[in-house]
Amino acid sequence: MQLSTKKRCTAIVLAAGQGTRMGTEIQKQYLELDGRPVLYYSLRTFQDSPLIDEIVLVVGEGQESYCRKEIVERFGIHKVSRITCGGTERYHSVWNGLQELSDDGYVFIHDGARPFVDEEIIERVYEHVVEYDACVVGMPVKDTIKTVDEQDFVTATPNRNLVWMIQTPQVFRTDIVKKAYGLLMECGAENITDDAMVVEQMLSLPIRLVRGSYENIKITTPEDLEIAGVFVRRKK
Repeated sequence: MQLSTKKRCTAIVLAAGQGTRMGTEIQKQYLELDGRPVLYYSLRTFQDSPLIDEIVLVVGEGQESYCRKEIVERFGIHKVSRITCGGTERYHSVWNGLQELSDDGYVFIHDGARPFVDEEIIERVYEHVVEYDACVVGMPVKDTIKTVDEQDFVTATPNRNLVWMIQTPQVFRTDIVKKAYGLLMECGAENITDDAMVVEQMLSLPIRLVRGSYENIKITTPEDLEIAGVFVRRKK
């Protein structure tokens, strides 16, 4: 890969979630995973990636100083150029992070509760976004999927070969995703669950799916944290 010709790449790492399903007083992104906070792992990966030029960290209100001192400075994540405050919903946090960027280059939007993004994923999705402008990391589902109605009765069984589970990072040409989010903030939002959905709905642009990893899990429940511990120990 010719780094000399690449455009500027920024990672927006989202760490403003409340994590109510974890059932702990400490937010999931700050829980310890093998002696280090969950958030550390994705930051370290983006820090070490030659493709990533800077990191914008989005945290909960009032947590800016803690994150700067206890995570960014403590672990030497010097690519973090800005720490900004998140919003009430995920899309608010993304929008706040996007406000810190110019329209040039590409942006990698990543959940801080996904500690196992790796360099192979970053390189793979970068190669695709250069060609397609809007890419999302994910993996084909392993299980049969059912759609249901409001009473939990099955309405359809999609072809499993055509169904993916979506992960992050979700990567876009920066001007495209900023335009999409700008339109979203003007018209309001409902049931927005990821960044690709914003680009799909606001700009009607196609989204290219790129293989991530089955280990690129999002830590949401105590069981996820236990599984993550297994992954960390195995990688050691």
